[in-house]
Amino acid sequence: MYQDSSIYKNNLVVCFFITLKCDISLFVKSSSSFICVLCLILSLQDVGATLVICQWGFDDEANHLLMHRNLPAVRWVGGVELELIAIGGRIVPRFQELTPEKLGKAGLVREKSFGTTKDRMLYIEQCANSRAVTIFTCGGNKMMIEETKRSIHDALCVARNLIRNNSIVYGGGSAEISSSIAVEAAADRYPGVEQYAIRSFAEALDSIPLALAENSGLPPIDTPTAVKSQQIKENNPYCGIDCNDVGTTNMQEQNVFETLIGKQQQILLATQVVKMIFED
Repeated sequence: MYQDSSIYKNNLVVCFFITLKCDISLFVKSSSSFICVLCLILSLQDVGATLVICQWGFDDEANHLLMHRNLPAVRWVGGVELELIAIGGRIVPRFQELTPEKLGKAGLVREKSFGTTKDRMLYIEQCANSRAVTIFTCGGNKMMIEETKRSIHDALCVARNLIRNNSIVYGGGSAEISSSIAVEAAADRYPGVEQYAIRSFAEALDSIPLALAENSGLPPIDTPTAVKSQQIKENNPYCGIDCNDVGTTNMQEQNVFETLIGKQQQILLATQVVKMIFED
């Protein structure tokens, strides 16, 4: 835990893997342990550190010495979190390696209570060259929080896919319908029994717009059939299911789209599942 709820500004932060311990019972017999830990704390101040963050923790006596030297500290921090909050500095495994160049910088460090249970959270803000972003979610119950986390995860995956490949396809089932039309046309070029498997693949693609229409409260058979006929008649692959009841089936006008890489993975994984079932 943080030593107190004060707000600390313009911090030079040092992050440690190591454990800082001082057994007060040993101090009664010998002052060497106490002096050793005190020297380590003084070395922190000598390099200019104003905040200490430790992964493996330190005991109450060491915590007392840190407070006595006006050096705030965070006692226990997980390894993953420690890497994220190494705010421009280096994680130091040994005191002998501590130098001013390995210190991180944070403009503001504060502790804040929230919720009815008054849980406390440490905020490290105004960090130089930080690549970590924290999204804080609140909800009335655990189910709402988990649903929010899933929604945020889906949105982040979309952003990630666009970074990997910025190609898109229009949604509303328009991509599946146009693909189904193309697969059906390709089936005519196969005179043997292969064409039945190809046509079945086209029918499977039609299940996506059918499910969209059914979930939107639209006729699940008439709506996809009408959109498919509209695509063939107008030669417009952007026609899809009007789930939002905007009044147009043109997904380009509605600005409804999906990432190409996501659509490819959906069809590829579904095809692999079917192949696994046939092999068994």
